[in-house]
Amino acid sequence: MYHCLNVVTGEEGFPAAILIRALEPISGAARMMAFRKTKNVRSLTNGPGKLCQAFHLERKQNGLDLCGKELFIANGEKIQRNQIESSNRVGIKVGVDHPWRFFLRDNSFVSKR
Repeated sequence: MYHCLNVVTGEEGFPAAILIRALEPISGAARMMAFRKTKNVRSLTNGPGKLCQAFHLERKQNGLDLCGKELFIANGEKIQRNQIESSNRVGIKVGVDHPWRFFLRDNSFVSKR
């Protein structure tokens, strides 16, 4: 139904990726709201499908190098280790006993608690 933003983190041929479930918009919110057809900033990017809609990500971006100019991950503010929490993954039935989901404590843009 929706696209998801996955960042491949392993060598080619090794199945290792991170699903970006949510993020906190720090700029471009007006444009994101137009893409998502909403005025609610809190619900702009608080889910993997919503995040892709807000960034207008489509299949044509599949395989982009995240060190390029079209889509990239930039350095942000320093996060202290004690600000990071983990939990079980959302929406799976296998591997639920592993805390493979990481998020910032008390951040209102986290997709699900």
